[in-house]
Amino acid sequence: MIGKLFKKHKTIEIKNIKTTSRYNDISADMYDKCKFCGDIIFKEDLIKNEKVCPKCGSYHRLNPRERINLLIDNDSFQEYFTAVESSNPIGFEGYEKKIRSYQNRSNEKTAIVTGIGKVNGMAIAIACMNPYFMMGSMGSALGEKLTRLIELATDKDLPIIIFTASGGARMQEGVFSLMQMAKISSALKSHSNQGNLYITILTDPTTGGVSASFAMLGDIILAEPKALIGFAGPRVIKQTIKSELPKGFQRSEYLLEHGFVDQIVKRKNMKSFISRLLRIHQVGI
Repeated sequence: MIGKLFKKHKTIEIKNIKTTSRYNDISADMYDKCKFCGDIIFKEDLIKNEKVCPKCGSYHRLNPRERINLLIDNDSFQEYFTAVESSNPIGFEGYEKKIRSYQNRSNEKTAIVTGIGKVNGMAIAIACMNPYFMMGSMGSALGEKLTRLIELATDKDLPIIIFTASGGARMQEGVFSLMQMAKISSALKSHSNQGNLYITILTDPTTGGVSASFAMLGDIILAEPKALIGFAGPRVIKQTIKSELPKGFQRSEYLLEHGFVDQIVKRKNMKSFISRLLRIHQVGI
């Protein structure tokens, strides 16, 4: 009886099973994890959805080239001021090494990409900050490139669009980084005096000296959904005032409700929305 219970069963070997499932041979670089909902997403699906999580709808950050590809017409973008690079004006220890590290990782020289392109055939000057390059922090190189672009847009009578994404002024450059706030704002004033349009698109995060200067100087201020926008972070404010902050404080929806933002625009609608604004501006309505 015992022998029958523990009788060895025959095994069958299955060979040459073919499948077309895309889930076979998955490698780590083929998928990503949404930091908001924790869902595992194929990078291919995330890219196709403009880096918006297909499950929870949360916005993942874009680099400047991705921004440009989504907004600017194919083969119309011409980059300017590529020779401008960061220096070490106050001799901050290890700063040059850190800059080189980010340059190698991002394949960019600075935390911003600037140039001229077309949106549905309409020429614009465009600048996109890079949250992956020292958190888009504003140093003298970023300020110089952006100021030159604004001056170029003024000379050519072009609207200017700036996508902001920054942790604020770059501490490794001390007062030189803070001076960029006034420098950029002055160039924007000249651009405005000539009757030109300036649109800012606030993305996650837009904080510090960037939010305290050119990010909030747009004739029209747009924002992506749920973007963190403010000067100091919510944790610092909470510790300073020693009280609870309102729900959604410093998110783009809260700023829209309180009049700091003109419109929240979904990423998939950004090009058509910008195109409408440019056409309205051109015909003088």
